[in-house]
Order: sequence, then C-alpha cells, then structure tokens
Amino acid sequence: MIVGAGASAELQFPTNAELLARIIQGYDFKRTASDTSTRDGQLLLRNVYKLAERAGKPVEEVAVAAERLRNACRLGRSVDTVLEQYDHDPLVVACGKLAVTYFIGQAEARSSLREAPRLEGELPLQGKVAEYWLYQLGQMLTSGVPRSRIGQVLEQLTIVNFNYDRSVEHFLPYALVMAYGIDLKEAQGVIAEKLHVIHPHGAIGRLPWQRGDAPQAEWGAEQPWNIHAIAAQLKSLNERSTEKAAVREIRVAVAAAKRLVFLGFGFQPQNVDLLFENTLSHNPEVLVSTYGMSAGNAATVAQMIRRLAGLESEDLLMMSPNKAWEVLRDYSLLLES
Repeated sequence: MIVGAGASAELQFPTNAELLARIIQGYDFKRTASDTSTRDGQLLLRNVYKLAERAGKPVEEVAVAAERLRNACRLGRSVDTVLEQYDHDPLVVACGKLAVTYFIGQAEARSSLREAPRLEGELPLQGKVAEYWLYQLGQMLTSGVPRSRIGQVLEQLTIVNFNYDRSVEHFLPYALVMAYGIDLKEAQGVIAEKLHVIHPHGAIGRLPWQRGDAPQAEWGAEQPWNIHAIAAQLKSLNERSTEKAAVREIRVAVAAAKRLVFLGFGFQPQNVDLLFENTLSHNPEVLVSTYGMSAGNAATVAQMIRRLAGLESEDLLMMSPNKAWEVLRDYSLLLES
C-alpha cells in the first residue's frame, strides 16, 4: 500500500499546496517583525535562532536561506520537490525540514485523528468514522480474523507512507482494541512487532511505544522539546537515494507485492523512481485512487503503471476516481481475499 498526501488530507492534514502556503507565510519574517505577526511566524523565528546556533551560522544567513525556501515554495508542487531542488544548499534544506516538523506536528494536533478516544473503547476519530481510509483499513485487517491470526494478517501488509505524520501507527492499535477487546499496550505491541511501515522521507518522530532509536515525540506535539533532532532525521529524496539499504527495502517491498494499492499518491517522478528499480515481471494486481487528478494525468498514470508493473492484462489495473476511503470500501472484497 503506497500512501500519499491525498490520503492524509481526509484526516484534515494539509495538502501539498496547503503545506507550501503555510511555509511561505510562516517564514515571512518581514511580517513577523510587524504588528501583523502570527504565532507560527514567532515560533519559527525562535527556532531559526536555535537552528543558527546548532549550525554555527549567523542568524542572518539562516534567515536568508529561509527566504530562498519561501521563494522556491511559490513555484513548487510539494515541499519534497522543493527540498530536492535545493540539495546544493544545506541551510535551505534544514529550514524546510524544520518547517515540515513544526507544521505536520501542528496538523496532527488539529487533525480529525485525536490523541485518544472520547470514550474508552471508541476510536479516536471525529465525525463519520466510516469516511476515513484508516477506518476502512482497520476494518479490512480485522473483519472475520481471529485474534490468534491478526499477526499473520499484518505481516502480509507493507505500507510505504510518503507522508511525515504517524497517523497509521497511532490509529491501528485503537482498531485492534475495538476489534478484540485487548488493552492498548498489547495492541501497540502487536503493531510494533508485526506491521511494516516505511516512511521514505522519514516521520516527525517516533511515537513513545514504537521501537528504534529515532527521537521520540508524542502524537500531536506541535513544539516538541527535541524538534531540531526530529527535523534533522527527515530525508530529502536526494539524501534517501544515497542510502542504498533504505532504497532497497522500499523496492523489494514493491517488487514482492502480489497487490499494489496507491492511495492519494501524486506520482511525482522522483517518488515513483524510489518505488521501482526495474519493470516488475510477476503481474501484480494494481489499484489506484485518482481522486482530484485531471483526466490527462489519470491516463498518464495508467500508462505509467502498466509499463512499470509489467501488466500483461488490462484486468490487472483498476483505476478509481474516488477518495481513498471509498476505494478501500468499494474494493474490500478484493483486498481481503
């Protein structure tokens, strides 16, 4: 399952365009110095001072780098592509990672996925829970599956998540609590041990119950004390492409899959290159959500997938113009089989 920004948008996370707009506004230091300053601008300015101190650079130099980032964001399609453009300027990249960490943490805090359920035994989702792709995923994984087999089911799924948030990891333990009546700590342990989630660009910290040595951050921590350590471990596409083991992990997962499901994925060439090294030869079934895409781009994606996945039959490619949650709902029988 390859997940992009379009899927997270269902949880009220910013789209690529919205995140770029927030970075442009947040790094507007002329406004920060005036009576129209915003809270985001003040907090980012404070963190720019800290970034300068950590990098051993004058604050003015870091501020100039932030301005270059602002300008590039005006033309960019996503923050990932902007950071890729600036692989020659580590300060611009550092400013971008800092902004991503701040605004995605803020988005977690304000999203429809809450820190905890309103009542014990419920899900931490607001509104119509069935209209979230995470709910559909949780239902797909647990429906008719005995508690003794949930680990085996989770092991059959790999999620390549191009988003920086931790919504998948935060939500699924609560789905297990609801489905099986187990306690949250046990459910978190099952997810930590059995579910394979890859974040090609990194994530804004490790949830306290997750394994590993990445810096920790609670769900929805807008200003974690270790924000600079979290930002530093995010990866631009260029940085990730130099890590052969990490790239191989992604490509092996894609190449071994009998089914590929793309949810809210933008098919930016750099991200696609990260997924496929060679044309696949085993004819996987491919399901693609194209919600929000123009007809021309959707047709291009279909052609691209046929070529990259080596599909020999038209029946193996399923294109849906619906949202991520609708795609999982409408193809539940296929995905559970």
